[in-house]
Amino acid sequence: MKKYLIFLSFLIPVSFWAQYLLPNEEVIYSFETKNGKKMSLVKDKQNQYIQYRFGNKNTVEMEFPKDRTKESWKQFTYSSYHRGGGKQNAGMDLNYLSFTNNNYTYLLFRTYSAEDDSFSTGITVTDSKGKETDITGMYKTFKGCLCRLEDTDVKKEDFGQ
Repeated sequence: MKKYLIFLSFLIPVSFWAQYLLPNEEVIYSFETKNGKKMSLVKDKQNQYIQYRFGNKNTVEMEFPKDRTKESWKQFTYSSYHRGGGKQNAGMDLNYLSFTNNNYTYLLFRTYSAEDDSFSTGITVTDSKGKETDITGMYKTFKGCLCRLEDTDVKKEDFGQ
């Protein structure tokens, strides 16, 4: 009986994590926030769908889109800008992914500036009246790269449009 209890104690954390990553999925990009929230952008390993998930560490509070279909790729827009040359050329790496859900626009970002060697990640949520709310991601917790979207079926947009 004791062996079963030990085995079950290992399954409980796995079941919580499973809400953010299903067995058929892989993480494109994820991070945690200072407020204890978690953001995960995942895709099916066979590229059947892409999905954004946000919530606390144990519960997904928002999934977008709800339906996990091939059409999900068309509901996201990716843009990026890369300039090399280091500090002397103000080098930078900017990656953005946006989508709209219930009259709110979500902009996921990951940026790097060579001028001050700074990194940032997070989400900017804009309501229908233009009010913005910034959710700061803890850069030390990020995994993956939004740049992985460059070779997918996600809509691409020129930077600055």
